[in-house]
Amino acid sequence: MNTLGIIGGMSPESTAAYYTQINRLINRQKGSNHSAPILLASVEFQEIVDCQQRGDWHKAGEILAQAARTLEQAGADAVLLATNTMHKVAAPIQAAIGVPFLHILDSVAERIRAQGIRTVGLLGTRFTMQDAFYREGLAERGIQAIVPDECAQAEIHRIIFEELCVGNFTENSRHFYVQTIERLAAQGAQGIILGCTEIGLLVRPEDTAVPLYDTTEIHVHAAAEFILRPA
Repeated sequence: MNTLGIIGGMSPESTAAYYTQINRLINRQKGSNHSAPILLASVEFQEIVDCQQRGDWHKAGEILAQAARTLEQAGADAVLLATNTMHKVAAPIQAAIGVPFLHILDSVAERIRAQGIRTVGLLGTRFTMQDAFYREGLAERGIQAIVPDECAQAEIHRIIFEELCVGNFTENSRHFYVQTIERLAAQGAQGIILGCTEIGLLVRPEDTAVPLYDTTEIHVHAAAEFILRPA
């Protein structure tokens, strides 16, 4: 099996989900007591949050690029970034390493296109919803994304950082997300991208009739496929 390097810690909740789900998929495929060969570089999340709040994406990119180099030097055959928002600095991460970078948008867009969908709603941090990198990245891959209004964006962002990232999952927040999803569907979204790796820990497919694209689940499958790929 190939060794996967994961840049994690953003948040620890989502990183734990990545680690657990990847290992479950590998075990399902290989059986017995097989598990995934994974190297993890878990960054200090507050340092990344401080960079986000200052708008210092250059510094954030440097931190994550260094984590990627560390993983490659330790023997990773590919690197995965276990977060949506920080794919804003995917370019410096990719430039820092000589092994493949498993970009989350490649996996997400491939899954959506395979189901014949071209317009989706996008939920995530305010950086993901407001900044161009995610929506333009989807557009380059043939997917149009629409986002909630500014008031809803603010509450979605607050819930992510004040609740989900610290492991607090409430029915009120789940209800708010589901209402937002249904409003986006009424505006023409054929499905909804859960574009923050923590959202899938709160909102489940059974909570709404609108198709959901859990980016963690999709990214995890791409990771497992790489690990099992013949060297």
